[in-house]
Amino acid sequence: MPANAFNGHTDYGIGLGLRVPHYGHILAQKPDCAWFEIISEAFMVEGGRPLQVLDAILEQYRVVQHGVSLYFGSADKPDRAHLKKLKTLVRRTNTPWLSDHLCWGSVDGTYSHDLLPMPYTFAAAKRTAEKIRMVRDYLEVPICVENVSSYTEFHQSEMTEWEFLTEVVERADCGILLDVNNIYVSSKNHGFDPYTYLDAVPHHRVGQMHIAGHTKFEKYLLDTHDHPVLDPVWKLYAHATRQCGVTATLLEWDDKIPSFEEVHTEALKANAFIDGAKKAQALSTATTRA
Repeated sequence: MPANAFNGHTDYGIGLGLRVPHYGHILAQKPDCAWFEIISEAFMVEGGRPLQVLDAILEQYRVVQHGVSLYFGSADKPDRAHLKKLKTLVRRTNTPWLSDHLCWGSVDGTYSHDLLPMPYTFAAAKRTAEKIRMVRDYLEVPICVENVSSYTEFHQSEMTEWEFLTEVVERADCGILLDVNNIYVSSKNHGFDPYTYLDAVPHHRVGQMHIAGHTKFEKYLLDTHDHPVLDPVWKLYAHATRQCGVTATLLEWDDKIPSFEEVHTEALKANAFIDGAKKAQALSTATTRA
């Protein structure tokens, strides 16, 4: 049974990001991994080694696409050339859904190559939702938008981040890639309760989750993805799985990348919390039937 209306893939379990340092190990050893998440932009090429590796991975594993440059919150219209390349890749991978970030990062064709936070206004939510719908209709694949970690806020915001996320996904009728680490990082940087955030978002729209490590500095936290998941994030993830049910989960480890086995072992820690969510779901179903 699907966990919610936007997640019909509860058997996906725990996945890993497909990263260059692990290519040789994966292709040679064919380790037991539920699925891999790829950064779409790394494979939007005409040919060469990236696509050779991807095709070899696709022969053995399920692949989900995650993007970093659709910039749903930018005022610019979607770049048609970019979308055309992206659609070609979507057809190649047969990704069951595609995710990208709820942010902006480009103005008049100039790209910042960063995931910039948005002003949480109703006008921005309306424009962003329209762009998500346009991209989804062109790509013909379900879309999940990811909450980003942030380090600054806009004075003109009219609502909280979780209210803005809810406003956007309800207007766009799309899913959420709930990044639990990003929620925790932003909560410490801006002084809100991360559990309030988790309790408020529409749980039935969460189609995927991210977990990762972050770094604590004197006055702020930074989303670094360069070491294991910290205990407060695991606790938040446990709460998220209880709220949202069994959800495909990915561990992000993008810098100072250790061996495949170390990353995979860290990711599989999430199974204990997924098992807890399954038990809670079964108990809830049994109680309802009784």
